[in-house]
This record gives sequence, C-alpha cells and structure tokens, in this order.
Amino acid sequence: MRFELISECPVETTLNVLGNKWVVLIIRELLKSPKRHSELKKSINGITQKVLTSNLKKLEANGVVYREVLSKKPIHVEYSLTEFGKSLENVLFSMQKWGKELQQSVKGQN
Repeated sequence: MRFELISECPVETTLNVLGNKWVVLIIRELLKSPKRHSELKKSINGITQKVLTSNLKKLEANGVVYREVLSKKPIHVEYSLTEFGKSLENVLFSMQKWGKELQQSVKGQN
C-alpha cells in the first residue's frame, strides 16, 4: 500500500484506493473469480483496453490485485484479489445494496 493513499479522512482514503468507477467494477468481477485480461474486458461493459490495463497496474501497485503469469508461451496472465483486495467485498456489498434501493425508489416514482 502506497503511503500517499492514506488521508486523515477514512472516506477519502477509501476513495483514494478505489479511484474511479472502473476500479470498482474490476474488483466486482475479481470478487467472483480470478480472471484473465480478456475476460475482464468482456465482463465490464464499456471499458477500453487502455483503461483496463492502467487500472490493473494501479491496483497491483496498491496491493489490491495480484498478477500471476501462468505460462510464458503463449503468455497467460491471471488477475486475482489479494487478501487486502478481498477486504473490499463489504464496501462493494454496501454500494450494491444502496444502488438497489435507489433503483427501486426511482422505479416506484414512475
């Protein structure tokens, strides 16, 4: 974990780790199971190759994601969550619960 991610405010620290919506969606997919780069790209609607690669590198540098080279020829790389990354499951669960309640509230207003 990089020191610059830590803030005096716990919410800001969490946002520093999560960074953006793509990071949250990457973590969501890796909570289901380890995945290859192509599997992640396919499962996250709208993410570009460049954005996925950039975010995976940041997550690896921050100790959230582990990158394992399974074979060299042809190269086969798989991404999985570290124990630290898995600790974000409750954060994502809370986001999912809140989002679902919002969706139901909006549907009820129409």
